[in-house]
Amino acid sequence: MCAICGIIKKEGEYVEEKLLKEMTRIMDYRGPDEEGYFLKENVGFGHRRLSIIDLKRGRQPLYNEEKNIVLICNGEIYNFMELRKILEKKGHNFRTNSDNEVIIHLYEEKKERCLEDLRGMFAFAIWDDREKVLFLARDRIGQKPLLYSEINNGIIFASEIKALLLYPEISTEIDFEALMEYLTYQGIPSPRTIFSKIKKLPPAHFLIWKGGKIKIERYWDIDFTKKIRLKNEMEYAELLWERLKESTRLRMVSDVPLGAFLSGGIDSSTIVGLMSEISDRPVKTFSIGFEIESYSELKYAKLVAEKFNTEHYEFVVKPEVIKILPKLIWHYNEPFADSSMIPTYYVARETSKYVKVALNGDGGDENLGGYIRYYQTKLLERVYKIFKRTGILSGAFNSVVEKFYKRYPYNTLSRIFEWIREADRYGFYYAYARRLISFSPEWHAKLYSFKIENPEKTMEIVKDIWEKAGEVDMLEKMLYTDFHLYLPEILMVKMDIATMANSLEGRSPFLDHKLIETIASFPPEIKLKGKISKYILKKKLKGFLPDEILKRGKMGFGVPIGEWFRKELKDYIKDILFCERFEKRGFFNTEVVKNMVEEHISGRVKHTHRIWALLCFELWCRIFLDKEKLF
Repeated sequence: MCAICGIIKKEGEYVEEKLLKEMTRIMDYRGPDEEGYFLKENVGFGHRRLSIIDLKRGRQPLYNEEKNIVLICNGEIYNFMELRKILEKKGHNFRTNSDNEVIIHLYEEKKERCLEDLRGMFAFAIWDDREKVLFLARDRIGQKPLLYSEINNGIIFASEIKALLLYPEISTEIDFEALMEYLTYQGIPSPRTIFSKIKKLPPAHFLIWKGGKIKIERYWDIDFTKKIRLKNEMEYAELLWERLKESTRLRMVSDVPLGAFLSGGIDSSTIVGLMSEISDRPVKTFSIGFEIESYSELKYAKLVAEKFNTEHYEFVVKPEVIKILPKLIWHYNEPFADSSMIPTYYVARETSKYVKVALNGDGGDENLGGYIRYYQTKLLERVYKIFKRTGILSGAFNSVVEKFYKRYPYNTLSRIFEWIREADRYGFYYAYARRLISFSPEWHAKLYSFKIENPEKTMEIVKDIWEKAGEVDMLEKMLYTDFHLYLPEILMVKMDIATMANSLEGRSPFLDHKLIETIASFPPEIKLKGKISKYILKKKLKGFLPDEILKRGKMGFGVPIGEWFRKELKDYIKDILFCERFEKRGFFNTEVVKNMVEEHISGRVKHTHRIWALLCFELWCRIFLDKEKLF
């Protein structure tokens, strides 16, 4: 993995070398092994390298034969050997054994259509000096980040916001709609960032800049409408297994030590099992646990490690939230509030002491219907249809539910009936969005120090995605939504930051786009069958994984933040959220915030995710706006 950045100015101007190097070096932890630059008048590229393939000669930037096309890339192209053979037959000469070099020659052959052939995770930039064109591209799932900002008829880009903020013209004006989206979803969906003048290039998109004009296009999407019909369930299971094994094998190509995260869940255990079949030596596996047993999966990870005879490493940590959180927030660059950022960082930190590459199980849930919310929403759909058919959804029902919900907003039955009412009023996208959010429209209506016109606005993100899924099964609409929201904007951000902050490369076999397309072509009923999630994978895993792993319930990768807020972190959150500094920022109704915190501390209502989001935002403000050194 690496860090990239670049500056393109209008013709006649010159890129300042000192600034380019500062932008590159502020991301040095992403690529501690080497740095490289391309500088030509109004164009400058910077690159930091974490050496994985061709350690001696893979330094970037990379060039074509005539040296008039320049590439910097953050990522891995897993099918590079296959592509290289094809390109060599067409007469292309390779100077290195780097996987990234195939991108340049594919671009020569196919321009932006080169992306169709790439199988991997990547964010890259190409300067085509022949046509004076900048070509930026990001992988299909969004595993690698890429941000940009337009500047005075030019453009700058980087792997991280902090590099862009070094450019003098970049404004730190907050995008208030992005703040609302952050509080809703715990992260800020593409293309927004917290800064109004900086944008994310969305996953599966490319950007072409020429002469001050920008064109952005999507080049890939997951399609649930194209189905294959096989004879029986076992044929689907065998096809899934074949594709997953191939994906895992491709991700085991490395010139440096390699291992795997092992949580003891089905997905990471499956990947470890496949790695053990492929490798001729014991796989290195890494697990993290906590002193509170209910939050620790070490016993399950150990079962899998013993089953596959891995070289297993366990770490028990007591997360020092006050100490580690400011550093994490600096690494995340913009507000981010998934509390599993803490254990993910710790497991990456410990793993990086032994290997430079770690495979993981990310993407299994989104491919195969693994989250409990999928079953719950499908169940809600059935109840809704019964209510609709029997006429229960009348004006009287709506009136009773509305009064009950207003009086008991946190009662489980109250929320279920409210979801049914909302599904009837808005559509099922709304009911599903409720499963994803921290701050609801009701909270947005009262949270701020000023009145907002449309508290429902952030829900439209899910609505737009839901509608783009097309006429497909309810489960597939949910999966499509998660592939475009939760997976790229939360899980991929978390994995990228946790690993890159520790100079570690994370690889995800479940996120191979060929595998994703194959699973999308399966009927939904063999992914979620009744209450059984990942049904078709589990069918193949019988006898492969221990029964204890297959039968255990799903466990989130988290820490007991809510308990800490009531105990050891109680004074800390009050110091941060009750202070004059927080109030003077002018964003929030501080009485509403104080009541929320007091309700949580008293145990009356759980506000864990909401308090965590506000805490992370205030610390982010202190680090990025106030320029305070907190670590």
